[in-house]
Amino acid sequence: MSNRKIPTRKCIGCGEQKEKRNLVRIVRSKEGDITIDATGKKNGRGAYICRSGECLAKVIRSKGLERSFKMAIPDDIYEQLEKEMEEIE
Repeated sequence: MSNRKIPTRKCIGCGEQKEKRNLVRIVRSKEGDITIDATGKKNGRGAYICRSGECLAKVIRSKGLERSFKMAIPDDIYEQLEKEMEEIE
């Protein structure tokens, strides 16, 4: 029997490598819309963060999303992400 490889991704908040299914994917579409991808299958550039408010706070403070997506992120997007993260937790 062969062991299946478990995909890992790096959290942009804390910098830890974790299993992909334990992280939340944030996606920037071609149009520039930024949303949380619950399925992990939406088209677009993705960045991963832990399922905690602490990591989201670190991302906001360090401007991690702006670095990942190479664009300025408006404050209303961060507010929307905070609300969606509260629902996930």
